[in-house]
Amino acid sequence: MKILSIESSCDETAAAIVEDRTVLSSVVNTQIEEHKKYGGVVPEIASRRHSENISAVVDKAVKDAGLTYSDIDAVAVTHAPGLIGALLVGVNFAKGLALSLDVPLIPVHHLRSHIAANYIAHKNLEPPFLCLLVSGGNTVLAEVKDYTCFNILGATRDDAAGECFDKAARQMGLSYPGGVTLDKIATTPDTKKYPLPTPILTGNEYDFSFSGLKTAVVNTVHNAKQKGEEIDVPVLAATLRAKVCDILKAKTFLAAKNLGYKKIVLAGGVSANSELRQVFEAECNKRNYELYFPPLSLCGDNAAMVGAQAIFEYKNGNIADMSLNATATLPINYTNEGNCNE
Repeated sequence: MKILSIESSCDETAAAIVEDRTVLSSVVNTQIEEHKKYGGVVPEIASRRHSENISAVVDKAVKDAGLTYSDIDAVAVTHAPGLIGALLVGVNFAKGLALSLDVPLIPVHHLRSHIAANYIAHKNLEPPFLCLLVSGGNTVLAEVKDYTCFNILGATRDDAAGECFDKAARQMGLSYPGGVTLDKIATTPDTKKYPLPTPILTGNEYDFSFSGLKTAVVNTVHNAKQKGEEIDVPVLAATLRAKVCDILKAKTFLAAKNLGYKKIVLAGGVSANSELRQVFEAECNKRNYELYFPPLSLCGDNAAMVGAQAIFEYKNGNIADMSLNATATLPINYTNEGNCNE
């Protein structure tokens, strides 16, 4: 089954052709350079660029796969979550395309597709497993009980890990995208030089909080400026990175131990973070756990991962009609409400 998939949830206009777990083509048109001068994504600009680029991106994906539109068996699209204006461009284009081709329209949740990036890279990976999904907008720890069945164990109560990296990096004067730049320039952490707090939460032991960490970095930078002191940016970046990764590691492996999981999956844009990968590799090696994460090329937003998840959504009967709408926020377990058939 050849699926034409579309992704437009943020600032990448992407299209791909996927057959099962095999990517026949993948095209990503990024807007990073345009948003860089603003220090972050401007939603209105992102939506306009999607409108301008989506037709050409989809055409290129079909041609790169050596196919014609008549070869397409279904159209898949990211419908949630994300920037509402950006999502609407992709959803409406996909609806029109599916209608004109008379093929099924498959709605795909953005976070589910990030997990599915691992299905492309690791052909042997199958649920059940424990997944830490970390990105600029989301930090979720979930049981993946089946390809379309998820149980959320914990999530961030405020800022996502990627948002913490991005906003802290901006305060340090690093260029956009902040989290990527921070990871590149970080050297050796020094908790004595830059003591950063460890968030303490009551209630769900698997929940996360990164707002306080972000604020601590902001205050550190502001206080130094007021005193006329220089910030050792590579060291502060490394100290923050280490703290965030330690928190992510502690929560994930606590859940793994408590629930009996020995198969761990990383997903989302922040899964490209070099320290996060190293920390999880070391911990999994120590515990003799399996660890999976996507290659760097599939960590960021792309449509190949949308197509990879779409086949499982289709098999599960998750097919939309022309009333499909974009949704800015939607939990990953929206179709099973956290309960999976045993």
